[in-house]
Amino acid sequence: MAVRARQFQTYVEQPIVTQPKPTIKQAKRKQITAKEKVLYLAFVIVVSLLAVTILHKQSSIQQSTIEIQKIQSQITEISKQNVDLKVKVAELSTYDRIMEKAKSLGLTLNEKNVKVVPGE
Repeated sequence: MAVRARQFQTYVEQPIVTQPKPTIKQAKRKQITAKEKVLYLAFVIVVSLLAVTILHKQSSIQQSTIEIQKIQSQITEISKQNVDLKVKVAELSTYDRIMEKAKSLGLTLNEKNVKVVPGE
């Protein structure tokens, strides 16, 4: 029965009371003060100086790297020349070649004046 009693109850709609919305005042944007302008300007100047300094350092590092590479290439060329010259010295200092040159100049081998030096 309680279920039927609930079914017969009438619902009374209560009027919705609308309250006027309070007007929102739009806050005026604050203008940038002189101190803030000075701070912003100082910040921009500091960042600019740091950027220029970093670029300068990078360029000097790049130049140093290029110079080092040039010097290393010169070192490799000179070491190749040294190896070639050592081979040439070994070829020119053979016993047969020295004897041939001495004979062409009119020198003779005197066994009494020859001293044997141990090889290196």
